[in-house]
Amino acid sequence: MPRLQDRIALVTGAGRGIGLAIAEAFVREGARVILTDIDSRAVQAEAERLGPAALAFALDVREEDQWRACAAFATGRFGGLDILVNNAGITGFPETPGPHDPEHLDLGSWRAVHAVNGDGVALGCKYAILLMKHREAGSIINISSRSGVVGIARAAAYAASKAAVRNHTKTVALYCAEEGYPIRCNALLPAAILTPMWDAVLGTGPEREAVMQQMIAEVPMRCWGMPSDVAEAAVYLAGAESRYVTGAEIHIDGGILAGSAAPPKPVSASD
Repeated sequence: MPRLQDRIALVTGAGRGIGLAIAEAFVREGARVILTDIDSRAVQAEAERLGPAALAFALDVREEDQWRACAAFATGRFGGLDILVNNAGITGFPETPGPHDPEHLDLGSWRAVHAVNGDGVALGCKYAILLMKHREAGSIINISSRSGVVGIARAAAYAASKAAVRNHTKTVALYCAEEGYPIRCNALLPAAILTPMWDAVLGTGPEREAVMQQMIAEVPMRCWGMPSDVAEAAVYLAGAESRYVTGAEIHIDGGILAGSAAPPKPVSASD
């Protein structure tokens, strides 16, 4: 039997990249999935491609009125929700004027990043709790980042917002446990996952491949991760196999945060 048979899931930022890969994996595993995105055309097209188990809903995660409408939609169609993936997020680089270093940061740009990455996750958790607390079991999965663990010199807003996601995940996990709600909350921390979000850094010209190789030179596994790598971890956290896992973090980063920046060179026989 598929691992998420007849479960009701909602994925934010599902129009492309990691969010879309998670939605695809959930449908494959038997879930009925509400794909949401601020890009209504993209998410509608992807939902139609995925078939009758997928529905589209236009959602700007910054706006509580839209979350309220989305919650009403899920309740009206399915009676509630079993799984939420808070995936929608921005780096701020293509979306805001910046700069994003801590000395010169533009406050409006800082607030724009936190509105999506911080407020969006907080609102998602708020309405997921409302929709899940009377269900048999609920799973909230927040997408943080390696950038939420270490400082990023010229991405202050993004790093701070992803650190906030990590902390809020633990807060939600503890609150639901204390209230006796059958809801778990965990975080995934991807890094070096090849998605359209990287295009602003990698470019699209003939130098792209060289830049890609340069950027993964310090990844211990020496390769890029794919959105499907994150999706498989989300399936685990969404399903019954992780029933005793809450407030946890799973790193999907090719070993970046394991300790060394890159694997040591082999020692020769003469050394």
